[in-house]
Amino acid sequence: MSTTCARPGHGDVTPAVSGESRCHIDRAGPGGARGLGLPAAVAWLRGQRPPVAAWLRELAPGRPAARRLASLYAGIVLFGVSVALMLSARLGLDPWDVFHQGLARRTGLPIGWVVNGTGVAVLLLWIPLRQRPGIGTVSDAVLVGFVMDAALPLLPQPRAMAVRAVFLAAAIVLNAVATALYVGAGLGPGPRDGLMTGLAARGWPVRRVRTSIELSGLAAGWLLGGTVGIGTLLYAVSIGPLVHVLLPRLTVPEQAGQEGKQA
Repeated sequence: MSTTCARPGHGDVTPAVSGESRCHIDRAGPGGARGLGLPAAVAWLRGQRPPVAAWLRELAPGRPAARRLASLYAGIVLFGVSVALMLSARLGLDPWDVFHQGLARRTGLPIGWVVNGTGVAVLLLWIPLRQRPGIGTVSDAVLVGFVMDAALPLLPQPRAMAVRAVFLAAAIVLNAVATALYVGAGLGPGPRDGLMTGLAARGWPVRRVRTSIELSGLAAGWLLGGTVGIGTLLYAVSIGPLVHVLLPRLTVPEQAGQEGKQA
């Protein structure tokens, strides 16, 4: 059983030291997060039990399904809004979104489409790694980009540096809250996180895998025209500590349902 703190869908995977914080627990072992595997997907295509039923059946009985799903989708929505805020601030993005923005500028596609397309493409790489996605994994891959595209037209494009700095600070804090909600739901890692843990399960050091993919995405995004700036640095140094503080407070308790009955 392994423990990781992960940012939804954008490759921020940090090994957790025992006792430091309550992070996402991968109960499926080195094969990947507990969730829907390829055999279940094939069975669904053949008209058997739907995947959502298989996912929900695997929810731990001590953690209410409705609360976990609410935490998951609140995290996904807030995450999309946080990235939209960073885009509006125009002071630099996190490495994966530098890549997404650069690719969007080169292709002319909405950045949300690029985010979703990249998520699906990365998810396909799970197949040879024998990773098993959860409902959170698939939801991240198909929803975050849509939320970003919906939020961007609603946000102003401030010119004053002070306002842009406020946007950036709000984006980083909101991103940390979203990450804690998503990971705290325990319904599967994001596509990029699963790629890293899958490679690590095959003997690659987690830090080396994470650093290589993050730096590769950052470099490719910069070459494609993505925005690298002070926001990129601030995000890199602050997101980990913020999630470390927020995750224990926003994780759905293991015994929430039983405690409620006893009260």
